[in-house]
Amino acid sequence: MKDFIAVQDRPLLEAAGLSGFDALWDARMPAVDEPNRGRGGWSAVYKLKLGGAAYYIKRQSDYLIHSVAHPLGEPTLTREFRNIRRYHRRGIPTLDVVFFGQRNVAGERRAILLTRALDGWNDLASWLESWPEVSVARRETILRACGELVRQLHQAGQRHGCLYPKHIFLREQGERFDTCLIDLEKTRPLMFGRGGRERDLDALVRRAGWRDGDVATLLAAYLGCMPDAARVDRWRRRLLVRSISKDAQP
Repeated sequence: MKDFIAVQDRPLLEAAGLSGFDALWDARMPAVDEPNRGRGGWSAVYKLKLGGAAYYIKRQSDYLIHSVAHPLGEPTLTREFRNIRRYHRRGIPTLDVVFFGQRNVAGERRAILLTRALDGWNDLASWLESWPEVSVARRETILRACGELVRQLHQAGQRHGCLYPKHIFLREQGERFDTCLIDLEKTRPLMFGRGGRERDLDALVRRAGWRDGDVATLLAAYLGCMPDAARVDRWRRRLLVRSISKDAQP
């Protein structure tokens, strides 16, 4: 796979001497948190500022994921880059990639993914921290925006696979919210039936800890209807059964 670099960001990266894989790999920059260690290697995230633009850069070494298509493994960033590109092709809002590249250096599998920072956005988890203090009208707007985002995802034939509140980002635009999805490592095509759809919704609802009224508003937006009580309730009951089943597992 060839290196990818966004046309509009190339001049800024070139001016900073950061338009190539080696330069981005060797550059010193502040880490966002401690590296993840596992999968036989490590993965770390850094913040990069160039002029008035902010970026996040992920660097990985031997941080691999295995699949039928890649039995020897591939960097998780390779899969994430592929999924981001698929989301863009299908009109699902997500991150903008600025640079992607991978190298095999003396048997070490390295990968870099550089994306534009979501400045002005906040993840859903941040909103949930003060959820009781958020006005009813704003809560309903957020819930509808999230439901519509998941509907858009599923109508495009994709399931997120790890749909937690920290992976949904929102940006307030007057009386509405823009939304987008991040962390696409586990994204895969949506199979026939309700299973994949329910698993995404169940993961979101369980992690958010919403009450029945909030769940009904979310599901009404997801189903694309003015609250059809019977239809929404059927979906809510299916999610409840799934949640009880999970809680009962040892």
